[in-house]
Amino acid sequence: MDPTDKPAEQAFHDQPGTGAAAPQDDARGGDEAVLALEQELAALREERLRERADTENQRRRMQRELEQARRFANERLLSELLPVLDSLERGLEAGGDVASLREGVELTLRQLLKVAADNGLQVVDPTGQAFDPERHEAMSVVPTAERPPNEVVQVFQKGYVLNDRLLRPALVVVSREPDGA
Repeated sequence: MDPTDKPAEQAFHDQPGTGAAAPQDDARGGDEAVLALEQELAALREERLRERADTENQRRRMQRELEQARRFANERLLSELLPVLDSLERGLEAGGDVASLREGVELTLRQLLKVAADNGLQVVDPTGQAFDPERHEAMSVVPTAERPPNEVVQVFQKGYVLNDRLLRPALVVVSREPDGA
């Protein structure tokens, strides 16, 4: 058979520069492409695992730091209270007369109130102020002509506010108009 008698399709593939590759070349190129894609996939999986491990490590580290913060949140406050405790112990050891004991207790109370104020605690002592149901709890109401209605005339127990949040309301007696007035 004469080479010129080849079928047209095969003759086309055999011609140089036609852009068609021989079937063997396609198989080798395909294997290389698959191998390259598998390597890329493996690299992406490794990167994903590394990122997942980094995220997990960061989550654990933040959890440890949060736990430490919770455990030692009161450290500063308690270290500021130590001198107050020392003053109370010295007062109990000293004994002495009632006047010096009272003076020592007053000094210790001032220390304690200063530590509390430095840490955001405010005393609610509303004597002579208008009754505020947000910060005061009325224990009783007394009729009086000497004070305007709804004024705090007596405080049974002081209230406390911590950084603008009510910790405990003040327990108070509130005035009202006398009957028949």
